[in-house]
Amino acid sequence: MSSVDQNQPTADEIRDMTPEEAMIVGAELDGIRIAHRRERFPIRGTKAEKRAERGVAASFLIAALAGVAFIVCFIIVPFHWHLPGTPQNFKYFTPLLGGTLAAMLIFFGAGLVLWAKWLMPEEEAVQDRHDEPSSEEDQLLTEAALAQGFEDTGLGRRPMLRNSLLLAGGALATVPLVALVGGMIKKPGNKLFHTFFDPKWAPEGQKYVPIVYEDFRRVSPDDFEPGGLATVFPGVRQEVDGKNGVTDASSPTLIIRLRPGQKIEARKGQAAWGWPAENPQFVAYSKICTHAGCPASLYEQQTTRLLCPCHQSQFEVLKDAKPVFGPASRSLPKLPIHVEVGEDGRQYFVATSDYHEAIGPAFWERP
Repeated sequence: MSSVDQNQPTADEIRDMTPEEAMIVGAELDGIRIAHRRERFPIRGTKAEKRAERGVAASFLIAALAGVAFIVCFIIVPFHWHLPGTPQNFKYFTPLLGGTLAAMLIFFGAGLVLWAKWLMPEEEAVQDRHDEPSSEEDQLLTEAALAQGFEDTGLGRRPMLRNSLLLAGGALATVPLVALVGGMIKKPGNKLFHTFFDPKWAPEGQKYVPIVYEDFRRVSPDDFEPGGLATVFPGVRQEVDGKNGVTDASSPTLIIRLRPGQKIEARKGQAAWGWPAENPQFVAYSKICTHAGCPASLYEQQTTRLLCPCHQSQFEVLKDAKPVFGPASRSLPKLPIHVEVGEDGRQYFVATSDYHEAIGPAFWERP
């Protein structure tokens, strides 16, 4: 505000003004020219004003209900994948979350727009920029402008609008928290320590879980050339409840056939986990990198190292998949394997037990 303004009211004169009068005077003294200002409803309490208020409140209420629906869907709608031919109700989980979230944002935004267009005064103003410090009069005029702005919103005299806005705002604040924190409410228990290679998942009448390719063909030692490897999975496929070892995220495993003369420096207690047990030429390791969970499946036959392409961690196969380069600090978990003779007389791999340690990267409860 310029110090040469001769018509600037005193602090006492400003205190005697109504908030709207003080707001207009302050705007003019601050270089703001109000070109047009009109109340939407000069006479308060009319039926038209009530209809407009109910319309805005309805938008906020719908936004709040959509937020509640999002939380309900997040909690109760099934989301686990199931095999084709089994109940596919999981497919509604993502569309329902997306739809309710979109409805909440759309109606909250619509309520704000309608509030400004239907209820708040119509005003056009032009302001000149200035950099002078604020005087006491400036501060009082600013307070008046803020007070009049709040009065223009109608929150003080429109409880329906205020309450619906609080509901919608509460939903808008709660939904992100539910989405971010909801997955951590229930502890995973021991799920991270078990895969479908556990013998309890063995097909009826069999002692061990068969090892299969992604098309469920069984894996045989005869499939491998020296130095070769393949990605394999537990042969678990239950049509009733949709359990599937091939699609399970913890399942991908590498079987590697060593070249002649190569020998594994096994970790303690794991010397007989390959096949043949007395001098293993086949070994199996989790394909999931222990750093960040990427697929560590690039195998260099000459250096006998497994490379993870994400962050360049390297695991020395002849040292039982010990990390020798990069950010990974833990060896790839080793799967105990053996062979059994199938009905066709060929040998096929089986897992004699589950992994003895959690696969994948470290997590908060791992010692």
